[in-house]
Amino acid sequence: MLNVLVLVSGGGTNLQAILDSITDGRITDAQVVGVISNNPKAYALERAKAAGIPGQCISPKNFGTREEFNAEFLKAVQSYEPDLIVLAGFLVVIPPEMIAEYRNRIINIHPSLIPSFCGTGYYGLKVHEAALDRGVKVVGATVHFVDEGTDTGPIILQRAVEVQAKDTPEILQKRVMEQAEWKILPKAIDLIAHGKVCVTDGRAIIEE
Repeated sequence: MLNVLVLVSGGGTNLQAILDSITDGRITDAQVVGVISNNPKAYALERAKAAGIPGQCISPKNFGTREEFNAEFLKAVQSYEPDLIVLAGFLVVIPPEMIAEYRNRIINIHPSLIPSFCGTGYYGLKVHEAALDRGVKVVGATVHFVDEGTDTGPIILQRAVEVQAKDTPEILQKRVMEQAEWKILPKAIDLIAHGKVCVTDGRAIIEE
């Protein structure tokens, strides 16, 4: 059984997609053992509570230095003994010590087809605003392992979504969630739970 810890800053729609996928059998041999947020008002914590999953808030704002936060944050993560850590809209920089300890065991969902519209400053609606401003015809989402860079780790899965003429950033964001994010994030977790993903020479390889 793969023990999954989910880190989230906001509403937790991707967390809900994970929970629903476990319930309906799209994810097997995996369970969510905890949810950590940096935002005490994150609705994701309510979702965790409703599902009977331990949840807690650890915010950098409550610590005098980033080093103090990083130490307590890592301690909290370790307490859940996770096999896999999922960043589901988590807007806090992951400490290097945590990346090193959980190498190739942290994954992130990003709302674009990496390497497009990714890196520092590209998150949430900003990604979709940039895509529409550039006039691209296809967007999508990417699940990737987390390394020391920003959205630079090995890519596990991607799914494309067509841009429509009347799209606003909000409409496009919703479609990317529904057609891509909520599909490929659970699929990636299921693949990892069954030992189907390995990293070789900096690339994620999916075994059939």
